[in-house]
Amino acid sequence: MSEIFLLEWTFSPADYFEETIEFACDLGTIRVENGKAEARILPENYPADHSARNLLHAELDASFLGAQVLSHKAYTLTKPNLARLHPDGRKDAWVFAESATLAVSGSNVDFVLTGANGKVVRDTKRERIDARVKLSQLAARYITDPVADSVLRSYAAAVNDPRNELVHLYEVRDALSQHFGGQSTATSAVGVSAPQWSRLGQLANDEPFTQGRHRGKQLGSLRDASASELVEARAIARAMIEGYLLHLHNRTS
Repeated sequence: MSEIFLLEWTFSPADYFEETIEFACDLGTIRVENGKAEARILPENYPADHSARNLLHAELDASFLGAQVLSHKAYTLTKPNLARLHPDGRKDAWVFAESATLAVSGSNVDFVLTGANGKVVRDTKRERIDARVKLSQLAARYITDPVADSVLRSYAAAVNDPRNELVHLYEVRDALSQHFGGQSTATSAVGVSAPQWSRLGQLANDEPFTQGRHRGKQLGSLRDASASELVEARAIARAMIEGYLLHLHNRTS
């Protein structure tokens, strides 16, 4: 066995990614499986100041943030334990006093559609996992971009603060508007339509929702947004976030 630095995380729900996933990162690969994640880093790639530990954690957390945009589930992710494994079996461990990262849960109904020849035409679980991994990898790659970080964390806030969900979802639109200098440039860059853009504004600003931005002006007529209205707002915000990450990807590829 070669000498390595081993970083280990725990997270919940344990099936957040539904199957074993491996994320490529700057220093190697992070493997995620059944509530645990680990990265094995060669000593020459692991600086003595433990900065690599923080970098890897930020990238893994960004992967969860990306997945959360599609799953709309809260998660917890611990900071990683660290050990140095020697070829002779010795193990040096470090202890860090840190709390977990706390980032509503839902359920999925899957189906597999097959054709007359028995071949799979559509597998909704496979589609969901593939889309989640794609967005997770984009999030991890571009989390250092201030706007990407902002919109991902606004969506996380929407998940964790449902009383103000529409406030946080609108923050996604607002961040993009400020970055691109207005609606027209923003919608073109991230690939959402003008009606979608306006609809999120209507849901967050104009409707008398208890989760909305201007509820103080509509006292006495407030109501909770319906499940379908919240699903609609989330879908628009997701499209904006994914569109922005793809915008970054296309610009740098």
